[in-house]
Amino acid sequence: MFKVYIHVPFCLRRCGYCDFNTYTATDLGAGASRGNYANMVIREMKLTKQWQLDHGIEEPPVSTVFFGGGTPTILAARDLVAMLDAVRKIWSIAPDAEITTEANPDTVNEYYINELAAGGFTRVSFGMQSAVPHVLKTLDRTHTPANVAVGVNAANKAGLRSSVDLIYGAPGESLDDWRTSVTTAIDLGVNHISAYALTVEPTTKMGRQIAAGTLPKPNDDDEAAKYEIADDLFAAAGLEWYEVSNWARPGYESQHNLGYWRNVDWAGLGPGAHSHYNAVTEADHPQSASLTAPAGGSCPADAGLGVVSVSHGLRSWDIAHPRLWGTAINENRVPWADSETITPEENLEELIMLGLRLHEGLDLDRINRAINDAGMSSTPQTLRTVSVDQLAPMISEGLITVSDNHRVVPTRRGRLLNDSVIEQFFDFVGV
Repeated sequence: MFKVYIHVPFCLRRCGYCDFNTYTATDLGAGASRGNYANMVIREMKLTKQWQLDHGIEEPPVSTVFFGGGTPTILAARDLVAMLDAVRKIWSIAPDAEITTEANPDTVNEYYINELAAGGFTRVSFGMQSAVPHVLKTLDRTHTPANVAVGVNAANKAGLRSSVDLIYGAPGESLDDWRTSVTTAIDLGVNHISAYALTVEPTTKMGRQIAAGTLPKPNDDDEAAKYEIADDLFAAAGLEWYEVSNWARPGYESQHNLGYWRNVDWAGLGPGAHSHYNAVTEADHPQSASLTAPAGGSCPADAGLGVVSVSHGLRSWDIAHPRLWGTAINENRVPWADSETITPEENLEELIMLGLRLHEGLDLDRINRAINDAGMSSTPQTLRTVSVDQLAPMISEGLITVSDNHRVVPTRRGRLLNDSVIEQFFDFVGV
């Protein structure tokens, strides 16, 4: 599978809790402006495709495209459609592909949604966060619960699937407040809901307020109680958890996000976006150390990066600041800040961390193959494995279950203590 993520770094205003790579200015230089952004991303697509060809990467048609941010819907709908059309032209898109954009309820209306639907989008993820006005105010969100309902209704009318995102644990949010948000989201009739615990970074406005004592710090026990409330209410409404922070009716899971958790290939486009490839071969042509294109031509896509041959995979990330990102594109370079190989041991760690977040579970047989692929056998003649018997303490603690086909699945207690479950599994594996 191959997936494409497009980051749109613009916002109307920066929310107090937000630590994402977003900006409120309309023009950030070097062509990275709201009005020209689609053109810049399309140019990055072409550079990325050439890099793939140079490194022997032949991807299948794109199975999902996801526009995230920031606020993708701060751009004109025609700009999102233009970027989607470019993905279709450069890579091709599978007939049944899932095409999603995140949306701020303040920035869309029926006409905007209809233009997305006509352009090939299939899904909209609305940033609801809460249904309680004082919680929205604490989070610096400007939309109202009514705006969310208008957006969802417009998406339904246009034949698009809808999802809503919620955040729990905001300072001053009571259990009843959270229960109100969850039931309001369910009553919208959407088939997918994400619910994330508030994470406070010290460099954000909220982080500084908490450090100064003007806002209370989120409480782990409070967040655990709210997770259980959400899980119970979602289950009663027919929404099943399929990832620690995501619930959906069967068949409505986010295929794009499942791709991340299943460790497939994806290209990330836009400032700060990450890419992931499971297998990369070195290009035949010599690398150039030049950071600028020669007159009348272009330099190699990976010029100056020093990308090396990779046996198991590669992870890269775009330059974070839009102006510097735009400068690299103007110099005909893939705008990566850096890249790194994914070693067999790192691949094993990622398989464990990602698999233990999913309802489908961690494939123990796959993990045992990865253990030996990483050269972690005790001797060349002895294959090291993790057995179900070794997992008995975690099973007895009520953290995991193991199916007959050797799938390790976290229980609700295990989801609440996910970091601990992962650490214990690392101990069994020896990483």
